[in-house]
Amino acid sequence: MNTDPRSPARRRRDTEHRLTHDVDVWVASASADGVPYMVPLSFDWDGEALLMATPADSPTGMNLAATRTVRLGLGHTRDVSMIEGEVEVLEIDALPRERGDRFAARTGFDPRASATPYRWFRVFPRRVQAWREVNEMSGRELMRDGRWLV
Repeated sequence: MNTDPRSPARRRRDTEHRLTHDVDVWVASASADGVPYMVPLSFDWDGEALLMATPADSPTGMNLAATRTVRLGLGHTRDVSMIEGEVEVLEIDALPRERGDRFAARTGFDPRASATPYRWFRVFPRRVQAWREVNEMSGRELMRDGRWLV
């Protein structure tokens, strides 16, 4: 694809659109000793953080709880938004009911109803990058230290 690069403001709008409308995200985590792990998880964006749920004893659940950091990939390889974030871990009953209901309605999955013990994970973006092709590599950083640059 040989199109003109998007402006940083357009990339931010596109990223915010994905956060608002996409339902699934690639979640890359690592154990405390550096063993990588990646899975797709459903999420809900509230304008401040991405809310996800996964079993507490799964590799992702254990990694997020241990390191409190994550890297997320929204979109596909030719139109991606990469998000590095800080993770807040919440027990499944610690989230307000309305917030859990919103997650369940949006994703079609309610971890509160599972026999498997789940936890909530809220991801607060600290760094966001977005690009399509090599012509968008310059200017791909949209957020740094939790603050939008554009």
